[in-house]
Amino acid sequence: MMKKTVLAVVTVSMLGLAGCSAVHTAVAKRNLDVQTKMSETIFLEPAAERTVYLQIRNTSTEQDLSLEPKLRQALQNKGMTISTNPDTAQYWIQANVLSVGKMNLRDAENTLISGYGAGAFGAAAAAGVVGYNSSSGGAALGAGLVGALVGVAADAMVEDTNYTMVTDLQIAEKAPKGVTVTTDNIAMLKQGTSGGKVQTSTAQGDRHKYQTRVVSNANQMNLEFKDAKTALEDQLSKSGAGIF
Repeated sequence: MMKKTVLAVVTVSMLGLAGCSAVHTAVAKRNLDVQTKMSETIFLEPAAERTVYLQIRNTSTEQDLSLEPKLRQALQNKGMTISTNPDTAQYWIQANVLSVGKMNLRDAENTLISGYGAGAFGAAAAAGVVGYNSSSGGAALGAGLVGALVGVAADAMVEDTNYTMVTDLQIAEKAPKGVTVTTDNIAMLKQGTSGGKVQTSTAQGDRHKYQTRVVSNANQMNLEFKDAKTALEDQLSKSGAGIF
């Protein structure tokens, strides 16, 4: 009789907890939350010339993105003129979208911290099984399994979904007349699995270059990518134009 009572209490508790988790997610994530962060701040020298050349690349799996038109419009709204000649433009914006897809917020933050040029963390999922030792033995275990199954079913219906877009951004600005910019390039090249070599070069030019990483997140309950896509594009465009 005692075992049945414990089983009933534990089962009800597990069912309640499973239900509460799903309800909490549904309430907390009912509205679309979009946030964008930049790994490094870029300061540009004020200039009377307000021309910019765009070079936007997308090496992610999501090729159906409308980034360049939106960035172009955002820059024009800031008073910039889009140039098709990189030699005469005062500024260059070079961007590459590295990845677009589901990613938990912790991995997104780590991707931001790793900065320009580093890899993007993949989406991560973790599952745990917790065991309890008690005098009711198999009854508690059975209740735990029932609660776990209910929790899985509830979570399957209510998913906390986050889509992340990771973009590496390089801004170049023309140096003042008479100023020569010297750049030392160092590349670590792998040779098989046990060797490597260092490649160095020095170049001179007339542009200062700045690099940063932009990470945008769209988070909502049961969010689909088609609903996150526009928000992610808008965030990147505003962030890029905001530098000017």
